Amino acid sequence: MELILEQMPIVIRSLNVGFLQTLRLFFVTLIGAFPLGLIIAFGSMSRFKPISYFTRLVVWVVRGTPLMIQLLIIYYFPGLVLDNPIWGGGESGRFLAASVSFILNYACYFSEIYRGGIQGVPVGQEEAGLVLGMTKSQIFFRVTLLQMIKRIVPPMSNEIITLVKDTSLARIIALQEIIWAGQAFMKGSQGISGAIWPMFFTAVYYLIWNGILTVLLGRLEKKLDYFR
Repeated sequence: MELILEQMPIVIRSLNVGFLQTLRLFFVTLIGAFPLGLIIAFGSMSRFKPISYFTRLVVWVVRGTPLMIQLLIIYYFPGLVLDNPIWGGGESGRFLAASVSFILNYACYFSEIYRGGIQGVPVGQEEAGLVLGMTKSQIFFRVTLLQMIKRIVPPMSNEIITLVKDTSLARIIALQEIIWAGQAFMKGSQGISGAIWPMFFTAVYYLIWNGILTVLLGRLEKKLDYFR
C-alpha cells in the first residue's frame, strides 16, 4: 500500500495527460460527426438514386465493420499500400488519423439517427406548411428540425456515451490516450513497471466523465419536453 501511495502522484499526472488526449478526440469527433452525419442522412434520403445508393452502401460498410479495423486501415493503408504516408509521423499524425476514423464512423451512426428523426415527423405537418406558403427550407428549419431534435436526443445520448469508451480503441494505432497511459505502467514507465492498478484506476475517469455527460444530456432532454 505504501508503494502505491508513493507511485500515485506519478500515475495521476500521466493519466491526466492521457485523459486530455481522450477528451480532445471525443470533442473533435462530435464537432465533425454531427454535421457530417446530417449530410450523410440527406444523401441517404436523396431522390437521386445514385447518391442514395452510394451513401447507404458507405453507411452499411462502416456500420458493419469494427471501428478498430477502420482505424488500422485509415492509418496504415496510405503508407503501406499506396506508399504515401499522408498522416505523417508522431503523435499529431496518429491523432489526425484517429480523428478521421472516429468522425466517419460516428457520422454514419448519427446519420441513421437523423434519418429516423426526420422521417418520424408526420408528413401532414410539411403539407400544412406548404399550404401556409412556407418554403421547404422554412418547413425544415422551423418545423421538422425542432421536432427531430426532440426525437433524436435519447438515441444520440447513447451514442455519445459509447463514444467516450470507444476512444480507448485509438491505442491500436499507438495514440497515447488514457488507456495507453495506464497500460504503460505495466510495461515500464517513469520508473514504474509491473503495476496493473493504474489500468483499473482509468475506469474512474470514464465513470466520472460519463456521469457528467449523463446529467447534462438528461437536462437537455427535459428542456425539450415542451415538444410532447
